[in-house]
Amino acid sequence: MCGRFTNRLTWREIVALYRLSVPATPERNLPARYNICPTDTIDTVIDRGGRRELMPMRWGLVPWWWKKKAKEAPATFNARAESVAEKPMFRDAFKRSRCLIPASGYYEWQKTPTGKQPYYYIARDGSPLTIAGLWDEWKDIETGEPLKVMHDDNHQRQRACQQDTRPNAGSVTAEGF
Repeated sequence: MCGRFTNRLTWREIVALYRLSVPATPERNLPARYNICPTDTIDTVIDRGGRRELMPMRWGLVPWWWKKKAKEAPATFNARAESVAEKPMFRDAFKRSRCLIPASGYYEWQKTPTGKQPYYYIARDGSPLTIAGLWDEWKDIETGEPLKVMHDDNHQRQRACQQDTRPNAGSVTAEGF
């Protein structure tokens, strides 16, 4: 998949596209973002108890069983389709914790004689893209602090998000849960 992407979707667009279990109004302020990179906090759509919710997560998977510092985890913001179900880093999350990542486009770089040239990809018709993802929960082994804390209806939770690079991942819709 990509190492950077964009998201300029509005709250109303996300609620309608993913049929979130919340009203479209009052609107949440979702500012346009044009250079989202690994370790940034991103918006993801999760299914919790049959309800679709927009949940902020850190981009870069740290699996629940990781016993070292988050910085010592290998780069885990992309998973290969052919190995995601078998690789220890991804297989638990692949079996139980999937999410959808709203996007407007993404960047890929091509090596040239003068350096790397970025290319920006969008849907031909300009419609939103949806990237398949994996997520997991993890606590910092040294401090006991969650990697990323947020509030939800029941209690504070940490979530780390991982993009999935399966073929056609960019064409997954809300029906793909």
